[in-house]
Amino acid sequence: MIEIQQLPALNASLNALAGTLLAVGYAMIRAKRVAAHRACMLAAFGASTLFLISYLVYHANAGSRPFPGQGPIRLVYFTILVTHVALAAAILPLALLTLRHGLAAQYERHVRIARWTFPIWIYVSVTGVVIYLMLYQMY
Repeated sequence: MIEIQQLPALNASLNALAGTLLAVGYAMIRAKRVAAHRACMLAAFGASTLFLISYLVYHANAGSRPFPGQGPIRLVYFTILVTHVALAAAILPLALLTLRHGLAAQYERHVRIARWTFPIWIYVSVTGVVIYLMLYQMY
């Protein structure tokens, strides 16, 4: 059984997995491999969903962890954190809408919203890993 203190590492791993699946899924659609694209994007959504559940469980039980760094690194950390949190709030409805259009074969709508969803989702996934590293591995 996984312990509460292990959840941040699991969360970072799920974010890294989601980001990787998003990048591979993007490459698959560029190569016109629609079935592989769909599988990657659904898996990325699954990884992000598991992340969200794990994140909520962790913070409900452990609270938040203050950033221990001092000096200019604090500005870097909080800049990443603020943009990450703001965009993370936007990604759930964007991802749901993008998936809905794709699964409903509404490809024009899917592409139009995916142009926004993809870079935001990648950013949120990557910065989630960076935040973990800065909070739990740097100090």
